[in-house]
Amino acid sequence: MSEIYDVAIIGGGPAGATAATLLARKGWRVVVCEKEEFPRFKIGESLLPHSLETFDRLGVRAKLDANALKKYGGEIATACGRRITRFYFDSAIQLKHSNAYQVERAWFDKMLIEHAAESGAEIRQPATIESVAFDDNCVTLKTSIGEIRARYLLDCSGRNAVVGQQLDLKRRYDHLQKFSVFAHFEGVQRDDGRDATLTRLVRGKREWFWLIPLDDKRTSVGVVMDIADYRAAKQSPEESLNSAIARSPLMRGRMTGARRITSVHAVGDYSYRNTRLHGPRWLLAGDAAGFIDPIFSTGVFLAIHSAEQAADALDCALRRPWLRAFRFAWYARGLTSLMNRYLRFVSAWYSEEFVDVFTTPKPPCRIPQAVNSVLGGNIHPNFSVWWRLQLFYLVLWIQKRHPIVDKLDPLKDEPITTAAK
Repeated sequence: MSEIYDVAIIGGGPAGATAATLLARKGWRVVVCEKEEFPRFKIGESLLPHSLETFDRLGVRAKLDANALKKYGGEIATACGRRITRFYFDSAIQLKHSNAYQVERAWFDKMLIEHAAESGAEIRQPATIESVAFDDNCVTLKTSIGEIRARYLLDCSGRNAVVGQQLDLKRRYDHLQKFSVFAHFEGVQRDDGRDATLTRLVRGKREWFWLIPLDDKRTSVGVVMDIADYRAAKQSPEESLNSAIARSPLMRGRMTGARRITSVHAVGDYSYRNTRLHGPRWLLAGDAAGFIDPIFSTGVFLAIHSAEQAADALDCALRRPWLRAFRFAWYARGLTSLMNRYLRFVSAWYSEEFVDVFTTPKPPCRIPQAVNSVLGGNIHPNFSVWWRLQLFYLVLWIQKRHPIVDKLDPLKDEPITTAAK
């Protein structure tokens, strides 16, 4: 009979490594099964200020300070460059930290999983999950390197969503069927000072771009479009990225003299959620629970936050089994609420009105500062932030039906419709 661990974790990415570190430091026997060898190429390089408290709890802030690029905010611009709005975390409403980090994910993920091992977690890598079986007392994993038994399972398997697929829980967001292509470049044009660290989002007519500086030389560049548009163009990922850049005057300027240093990667059909996030012996965290969209850097943020909350729930269940059902349900409710909040925000981003309103020269009532608070990872907005967000959504609704600010063509210098005076 194989030994029984307290917690088995599927996946050693940011979610799995975060949970493993926290549980191992509580004294529990933890094993992590990760199918890939690290380091590996990955996107999702932009972190949010709210995660800094978790990094402090993990004990990795010093490693981030020594190896990662500090970022101080972001920028949203139209593809023609006519309107550009910058926002800095130190001007956000109800945001504790004034900076976050830009990271190379190959280094970041490897650092986190090695930190989990240093904290006492057992890492099995590479180890592919072949099947998962549950009974009243434990979970049994059949892996490519042997059988593992544990009292509880935390699924952090990312978009593979091992438990979600096995239990048929995975449901896609039909209105967010997108496709992205991306690569790393050197020589992308940047601004000076702290503006050189900003995450840049560029809105075109039917696509949007990200530009994320990784260090003094390298930048992550990607474009997101409707998957139907990608299929209709019948282009390779490299051709699709080059064509999209060519359509945007702002992107052409930023990419003048840039040199691609990685292959062009592509991923699609990535927006989904699982209909249940917990069972008697299991929890889902990170992308294994659901993934909304790469916009606003919510993927890694939700992965780290949910893993921290899941680790606390599992610690409670291991110490006080009679509280397990309540604690798991509480965890699921909290994560569901947070995902719903970001889903609404992401859905608003894909409306034409978002850039019209957010980049207007004189937005009312400090709306950008409230939006900035959400973009910084403020998971418990106070009333001051909440009512401004509701006003923002109301203005978007009005703008769609009766423009109150100029309605922009993001590729041209003139508005499509002039606001009613």
